[in-house]
Amino acid sequence: MQYTIRGIPETVDNAIRERARASGKSLNEAAVEALAEGAGVAGAPRKRRDLADIAGTWKADKVVEAALAEQDRVDEDLWR
Repeated sequence: MQYTIRGIPETVDNAIRERARASGKSLNEAAVEALAEGAGVAGAPRKRRDLADIAGTWKADKVVEAALAEQDRVDEDLWR
């Protein structure tokens, strides 16, 4: 979701910029966190926006991992 917010007081601007600097985050990330805290939803689970439901996900499987490990093996005779 995109927002344009105007008329931000200088004290609020300075606080968000300092928060971003201190945490090593972007100004946008710091502002979104501050908004979430102010709205009382900080730490709420975020809605997933990935394709896992239609594209599948990786699952550990010994047979698959063995096959992939075999593909990583270098045949030295091919490189002579």
